[in-house]
Amino acid sequence: MAKLRHIALSVSDPEKSAKFYSETFDMEILERTDSPLATGVYLSDGTICLALLKFKNDESAGLERGKDWIGTHHFGFWVDDLDAQGAKIKAGGGKFFMDLPEQKDTLYYEAKYRDPDGVLFDISAHGWAGAKK
Repeated sequence: MAKLRHIALSVSDPEKSAKFYSETFDMEILERTDSPLATGVYLSDGTICLALLKFKNDESAGLERGKDWIGTHHFGFWVDDLDAQGAKIKAGGGKFFMDLPEQKDTLYYEAKYRDPDGVLFDISAHGWAGAKK
């Protein structure tokens, strides 16, 4: 089973965007990140994690967009089994894009894929900050 539980926006200023979404939509600011890929802020409405990310390099953001592109970047599905879901994605015409550098058994691990049209999404077996399975 897979449930949509994560949306990531590429933004110019994660703190400014976090202030907007938290104050405008009563979202809770949960934590901040500063990884090799991006800086950002994670918020939640109690079910879905909204990640506001400023990518550090073009490769992390996806070369077709680059680190300075602004907009909806990707979304994520919380899955029961990463390997089984990855196989289903590939069988359906999706393609593997990249792993995040964290360990597979942590909250911060995601495997990123592209659908047959090239749309970027990720899967996680442990979810995201503030998301509920």
